[in-house]
Amino acid sequence: MRRVKLDRIDLQILQDLQEDGRITNVELARRAGISAPPCLRRVRALEEAGYIRGYHAELDAEELGFEVSFFALVGLDAQSEAVLSEFEATLADWREVRECNMARGPHDFVLKLVARNTAHENELTTKLTALPHVVTVQTIQVIRTSKWRPGVPIDLESGLEPVAE
Repeated sequence: MRRVKLDRIDLQILQDLQEDGRITNVELARRAGISAPPCLRRVRALEEAGYIRGYHAELDAEELGFEVSFFALVGLDAQSEAVLSEFEATLADWREVRECNMARGPHDFVLKLVARNTAHENELTTKLTALPHVVTVQTIQVIRTSKWRPGVPIDLESGLEPVAE
């Protein structure tokens, strides 16, 4: 994966795509102040360089029957690579696990899960607790989300230095 040096135009493109992944190339180019063909070439280069990992639609969990979201703080009995990898591989098949983050601190993993209701949350927690090597599970149910921003903040004035390979 080759890295490109990001200039102000690239940062504008990234910011606009992060805000609206369905923006047309023509509109994206207009906002960046360039014509459509070079804009498309820049987008492709940003994708190839790994700055853009993909595109997706943001879905409403509650509308789709998932009324509960919660975090699970998980502690394991060992931190060997084999145990960590086994845990991660097991959770890769759980559709309700939306994020699996290895963490530094008192817990080995922080998971974000969705559930149809509280009974389903309890079922998932019981299933999680029964996994091999799991010694502690602490859950935190989300009551309300007042801010949710995917991606990263982009400062159009800062510019970025190229990444060494």
